[in-house]
Amino acid sequence: MLERTKLLIVDDLPENLRALHALLRDEERAVYQATSGEEALALLLEHDFALAILDVQMPGMDGFELAELMRGTEKTRHIPIVFVSAAGKELNYAFKGYEAGAVDFLYKPLDGDMVKSKVNVFVALHRQRQETQLQVAALEKARAEQEATLQELHAAQEELQRALRTRDEFMSMVAHELRTPLNTLFLETQLRKLQIERGLQEAFNPDVWKKMVARDDRQIQSMIRLIDDMLDVSRIRSGKLSIRPAATELSGLLQRIVADLSRQAQEAGCEISLIAEQEVSGWWDEFRLEQVIVNLLTNALRYGCNKPVEVKLDADAREARISVRDGGAGMSEETQARIFEPFERGLDTGVSAGLGLGLYISRQLAEAHQGTLTVNSALGDGSVFTLTLPRTARP
Repeated sequence: MLERTKLLIVDDLPENLRALHALLRDEERAVYQATSGEEALALLLEHDFALAILDVQMPGMDGFELAELMRGTEKTRHIPIVFVSAAGKELNYAFKGYEAGAVDFLYKPLDGDMVKSKVNVFVALHRQRQETQLQVAALEKARAEQEATLQELHAAQEELQRALRTRDEFMSMVAHELRTPLNTLFLETQLRKLQIERGLQEAFNPDVWKKMVARDDRQIQSMIRLIDDMLDVSRIRSGKLSIRPAATELSGLLQRIVADLSRQAQEAGCEISLIAEQEVSGWWDEFRLEQVIVNLLTNALRYGCNKPVEVKLDADAREARISVRDGGAGMSEETQARIFEPFERGLDTGVSAGLGLGLYISRQLAEAHQGTLTVNSALGDGSVFTLTLPRTARP
């Protein structure tokens, strides 16, 4: 929307101002009056005028001096000036006026129609300039919006490319991680089929049978864990990950988990020690906490360089803390910053590291309990993962 066009008329005689104001006033115009050069300067610094009509002969600062000051000021330099004088043409005021920067020079008594016509021209030019400025501003805004949209499109395109790469890498990892237990099961079944065809009944004595079943169970559980991890990631990203809190005691839970993983620790050449000097009860999802702790212990056994792993439980009235410490190679600050991202597999130890989803899921489960999962590590000094859980009362 265009503002009302502002006009300035300057004359030391009030009756001249009233007459000129009556001639120029319009609904789309605002006519400002000044009776001296000083008063006019104050208005010029405050408003943006389309035209200034100045009386030449005024006491104190005359019209020519006012025009000179206007031309020397950046804010008022562009304002068109029309001089008005009652003096005769023989004084050559018109030449001096044009020399002072005027665009026109009028002699009194003024011709009303001519004044209106001239003012209308300057008002129209001013409004065209305003419209042009608005159009330029609109074009600049549109250009900036277009640039922002292009940047968003580029960012979306990069994100899409990254998502496609992640998908391809994910599918490759899934295929690799599922192939290992499947190949083992396939070889086991082929071996048994061959033994049956050859009538090698001694291959199926109770001890051998138990070992075969145990191997099959480990491979099946490995595939189940991979599938469960993928399902959990899908639930997290769709906002459907849920927990079912119930009365849970952490000390007993940790003892059971450490006992269950004792054989895996023995195979990894590690020893797991548990420090849980008190019973710590709260309102948590026991199944999900077990999932987190198993993930932390599995990582500690995988990356612990065959050194002892320590699990510690402590608590106060506000929160419970479970820490898992390993004596492995540790992590740099850069690795710590991204270790909880999905598909991040940490250090390359040459050992199968799963899909890289365990720590990502574990942190999401910790936050679902209104808790935190953090890591503190240094290269060559092992790592400590700490799960902190608020001790909330039963709802």
